[in-house]
Order: sequence, then C-alpha cells, then structure tokens
Amino acid sequence: MNMFVSNLSFHTDDETLRTLFTQFGNVSSAKVIKDRETGQSRGFGFVEMDVVAEAQAAMKGLNNKEIEGRALSVTVAKEKTTRSDNKRW
Repeated sequence: MNMFVSNLSFHTDDETLRTLFTQFGNVSSAKVIKDRETGQSRGFGFVEMDVVAEAQAAMKGLNNKEIEGRALSVTVAKEKTTRSDNKRW
C-alpha cells in the first residue's frame, strides 16, 4: 500500500521517514519529495508497505502524531494523474 505523508519537517530525510514507519512493519520504500532546483524537502513524501494491515496500523499510529513539532498527515496515496492543463506548445 502506498501512503502519502504530509506536514513533514523540512529536516526529515528518506532514512528518517523509513525508520518512523518500520515500527509498524516492513517498508519497501520511503521517499521525501525535494524541490528540483534547491534540493530542499517540500514537506511531504511517500511510503510504501507491502502488507496492508501493517500500512493501516502505520496510518492509524502516525496520523496526527507530532514529529519534530509538526502533526503528520498520513493517508492512502492517490494514483498519479497526468495534467493536460499544463501543456506547453
């Protein structure tokens, strides 16, 4: 199950995010999204866990939990959609 994690501290990196979720089970991937130009965290990321029950436990246990002074939001990630309104001719 792929989860969207928002309201991350700008100091959170991939490994910190992975460690946070491993207390609930095996994490297949953890990625903090960074700005293309500055390389700084954008304050959100994605975590993938193979076992649905573990992912649900992580969502329940970490949603609204305060980490580094910020209350996390953890939800099921939505499928990426293409943005046709952003075409450049």
